[in-house]
Formats: sequence, structure tokens, C-alpha cells
Amino acid sequence: EEMASEMSEEESVAAARESAAEAYTAAANDDAETAPEVPFNGHTVAIDAGHQAKANTSKEPIGPSSSTMKAKMPEGSVGTASGVPEYRVAKKLETEFTNRGYHVVMIRTSNDVNMSSAERSVAANQSGADILIRLHADSMDNSGVYGALATCMTAQNPYNASLHDKSYNLSKKIVDTVCGTTGTKNRGVQETDSSSDINWCEIPVCVLEMGFLSNPDEDTWLQDDGYRGKIASGIAGAVDAYFAEGN
Repeated sequence: EEMASEMSEEESVAAARESAAEAYTAAANDDAETAPEVPFNGHTVAIDAGHQAKANTSKEPIGPSSSTMKAKMPEGSVGTASGVPEYRVAKKLETEFTNRGYHVVMIRTSNDVNMSSAERSVAANQSGADILIRLHADSMDNSGVYGALATCMTAQNPYNASLHDKSYNLSKKIVDTVCGTTGTKNRGVQETDSSSDINWCEIPVCVLEMGFLSNPDEDTWLQDDGYRGKIASGIAGAVDAYFAEGN
């Protein structure tokens, strides 16, 4: 009788668990069926999540056929106050774009990779993406410097000057909107021809420095999930405006 009672209890528990599992599955299916599907808006965005876990100091040309060489992937910045390596908002940005109907190409999804600047650009070029956004955080010896800035090529760039106007437009929209949503200092758009991140690109590109990890206050802000959400929404809003102009 005792054994029969124990078996009965075990069977009762098993039945309860099975019932709960069925109810959970049914609820999940209902949510999936009722969740509105975001239609594709016709645009594809590539996101490069910045520096990787380990630097690669071996050299590569800064642009196609260039004799000037730079490290394939320099070391990323580390927070002065937090000690946290350069923050990457890429995953949050991917979600923000997806919720707005964009197709998103992630150049990398793991921090444990070994991809050079040129290899990342080539991956974006071949992905079918309309634009490339590269995310970084900056650092300087002067800990008082803070703010966000964007970088693109000059109009005389020897590798991809034809992309200047669209890249500058995209970069300015992004830095202006991000600074508007976060309240950090707007350091504008810098134009350069010495960046491997830019020179290998065959599509419009913005390199966004989201802030300065060498500044204790900004380092702290960049570790806050809500602040990172503001960066992501700012970038996505700027991209919405960029494509709304017919780019």
C-alpha cells in the first residue's frame, strides 16, 4: 500500500509537470501567433562590433594597393573607472534595427575572433548591406575629454572618395542624433584618409566613437544599459532619416 501510495504521488507530480509544460508551450505558441511580424523595410545594415578580445599587431595595407601598413586590429580601450574593455552596443543595435524592419548583417557575433579591419570591410561589401556602421569607444591621455564623434573618409580619399558625401551625411546624422538622445558632447564628424576601417569600404560607412572610456563619467555612462539603449535608438533613428532622404 505504501509503495502504491508513493507511485501515485510520483505519477501525480509527473502529470502536473506535463500539464504545466503543455500550458507553457501553448502560451508560447499563442504569443508567436499573435506577435506582429515587422515587415522588411527594404534596407540592409551591416554592424561591426569594434575591437575584438585580442589585438592582432601584424600589418596590412590601410587601403587597396596601399604601401602604407597598419596593425590588422589594434587593442581596444579599457574604462578608466570601470576597468571594463571597450563597450560594444552592437547586439542592442541589432535588435533596434530588426524591430524597425531592417535586415541586419552582423560582421561578428563573438568577441573571440581574429578579423582584421580589411576583412571586416570586405565582409560588409559582400553582404549586400546598404551601409556599414562600426562601433568603438575612444580613449585619450586627457581624462577630461568626453563626447561622441563620427569618422568618415575625405572627399579626396584615394580609395573610395565617391562614398564621401553619403558617408558624411550618414555620420553627421548618427553623431547628432546620438548626442541628442544621450546628452553627451557632440564632437562632430572627422574626415580622414588614414583609417583602415574606412578605406576598404565599398559602401557608405560611419565609424562611431560612442564616448571616451578615459573619462570616468563617460566610462560609467557607457556601462549603463539604459544609456546604451539611448545610443542604439539614436543610431537607428539617424539611419531612418538617412534612408528617408532616398539614400
